Amino acid sequence: MRGIYTTALTQLLNDDGLEVVQASDPIRERFEEESFAAAPADVSLETTRDRQGVEVSGTPDAVATAVSRLEELAIDTFRWDDDVPRGAVFDAEVLEAGGGGGAVVDLGDGRRGYLSYDDVDGYVDSGNRYRVQVREPTPPWADDDPRVAPGLEAEGGLCTLSRARNGVSASLRGERAEELVGITDLLSVDVPESWGLRWHRPAADADLAAMERALEDAVERARGLEDALADSPEEPGSPDRLATPEATRWLWFGRKSRFALDEHRREVESTMPGHHRTKAADRAASAAVDFAEAVCGSAGNGFADGFPFDAVSRQFGPLEGDRLEIGHGKPDGRLISLGYGDVTDWDPEGTITLERSMRGGGTYDALGVPKEEGDVAVTKFREGRWWYPTTYRDSEGSAKGTYVNVCTPLELFPDCVRYVDLYVDVIRTPDGAVEIVDREELETAMDDGVVAAPLGEKALEVAEAVERALSN
Repeated sequence: MRGIYTTALTQLLNDDGLEVVQASDPIRERFEEESFAAAPADVSLETTRDRQGVEVSGTPDAVATAVSRLEELAIDTFRWDDDVPRGAVFDAEVLEAGGGGGAVVDLGDGRRGYLSYDDVDGYVDSGNRYRVQVREPTPPWADDDPRVAPGLEAEGGLCTLSRARNGVSASLRGERAEELVGITDLLSVDVPESWGLRWHRPAADADLAAMERALEDAVERARGLEDALADSPEEPGSPDRLATPEATRWLWFGRKSRFALDEHRREVESTMPGHHRTKAADRAASAAVDFAEAVCGSAGNGFADGFPFDAVSRQFGPLEGDRLEIGHGKPDGRLISLGYGDVTDWDPEGTITLERSMRGGGTYDALGVPKEEGDVAVTKFREGRWWYPTTYRDSEGSAKGTYVNVCTPLELFPDCVRYVDLYVDVIRTPDGAVEIVDREELETAMDDGVVAAPLGEKALEVAEAVERALSN
């Protein structure tokens, strides 16, 4: 496990009887009573680049086991299966080539990947076909395509077998690397023909039994890939998926999920309220959070109750005058931008007002009122609230209606408001009529399993409470 959620996830999964391996030095220090083996892993958890959640990849059964515990973390934890998982093999066709550092490729059935020119020998042109493997999957809410590359690799937890390598090597330098290479000859498992072996850094702390098991796992996966591709022509064909040795699932953590992770982390380390909420908001916040916890923890001062929105917002944003994006997440994993607005008001309790200039054309959703040039949308967001209202006004300042979006608890990050939309909304028309809309969409999503029943029921409760408040 790696990233800002590692301590909390280690505590959570360790308590559930799962064995954490290849722990980093900080984790070893925090869990003094625990013994973390340098053994091959069945599943890995990696914090996403935007720090909003984690990638869970590995053998299908192991991934299912880990995810089954984590998806129950809190009411706003979302889980999605990846159709382009880590390690999957595809026949791909180049769709767009030219500028930049890579090409967009078609993987079949509407799937796309990104092929770096550095990973390919020769000139890449539209229509070229390659047999590729997924090196880095991407979460459903990201704009990037998963990175793919030619050649086959088979992970063994502590090592990797690769068709692009020869012999035995190690991702270390000096005597330790030479020692790992030499030890390979002592193992009872042979490196298969036409595959090269590379030991990873954690192998330096492993014993012979662990190294042997890791190589066995890698050889088994390599043979599995060869078997899956045995009936495929040597030359790449039409875009299609050929092999899926691993599973990848994505977990997105909402505000309540991050605070639940705080509780697990607090069992082993001094943890400020909103630890993960703050770190998820801004990469630069990590050092500040670590410093505050180290000082307060060592001095025994502890922390005040409640998330310190005032201090976090003043340090990292958002503040009055900032420009903020509305990141409208969908329960199927997509992230849609509703545009940018200017923060015209801010208070230390966690409320901001965002104003956006609207373009003319069409009508406002559910309100049935025309969009006109000069209209302004005034939206109020409050940290942690399950809903937010947007009032549309014309160029003269007259209200054209109010639209209240029901969503997972809001997080006001420095550059973006984040939440997941829960389908159901409440409107108030210019004549004062109040109505809940899209209730059927939410109920359908609950029936289809897109929205979990407890979350859907909470959304309906919120919508009904907002309806009553607007009607009074």
